[in-house]
Amino acid sequence: MKELADEGVVLRTYSSGEADRVVVLWTKHSGKVRLLARGVRRTSSRMGGALEPLARVKVDAVQSRGALYVTRHVAHVERYETIRTDYERILAGLSVIEAIDAIPLDDFADAELYELLIRVLRTLDDPSFSPALVAPAFFARLLVHDGVAPELFACAQCASEGPLVAFHAPSGGALCGGCRTGRVISAEALALARRMLGGDLAGVLRESHPAGETEITLLLTEAVEDHLGRRLKSARAALESTTTRTVR
Repeated sequence: MKELADEGVVLRTYSSGEADRVVVLWTKHSGKVRLLARGVRRTSSRMGGALEPLARVKVDAVQSRGALYVTRHVAHVERYETIRTDYERILAGLSVIEAIDAIPLDDFADAELYELLIRVLRTLDDPSFSPALVAPAFFARLLVHDGVAPELFACAQCASEGPLVAFHAPSGGALCGGCRTGRVISAEALALARRMLGGDLAGVLRESHPAGETEITLLLTEAVEDHLGRRLKSARAALESTTTRTVR
């Protein structure tokens, strides 16, 4: 029988049978795996509190006759308590793990992406950082990781220096007036995106709602959705929350 001894972040769970739960994890050494946690929905279960979305856990499991692993032991590695006490941070965290879950590869290890995920969760758990742009910044880093980083410094179509006035993910990023399609992008949002991808992300995340925040959140959300081929419900909910706050 194949055994699994790894650590991972819980992406989502769903019920199975009367008392069991299937847990989807992004693990450090095995990529995305699915575990069957038997009896975890019973009030007497010791594993239930550990196997919640956004938890980082160590797991010991064995593969059953099907594709699922069956848990033998689960323990917390990090709890991310700050995230769980703040609605905006929860939405940002759920947006990140939803994007990870949309990656169409199971049992394919990507340690670099796993470490990026852990850094993102630690950033969200740090109250000195604003959570608003953490998920969009992760989306941008995911695009870079997958080799489809958006062009922000020249027109993605004709390579002219601009001025750049639009953003269209399928075209590769920012566009000049002559190649313009997609959404209008303001100078403030373009400058913000350049800072996020150009080495000043920590500075951006310490600012309270910088100019262009809502705009660049929408653009990067659409870009990663286009890349993954899936609409991200949590990211859309976070965007709606940001838009509502801005209007107020």
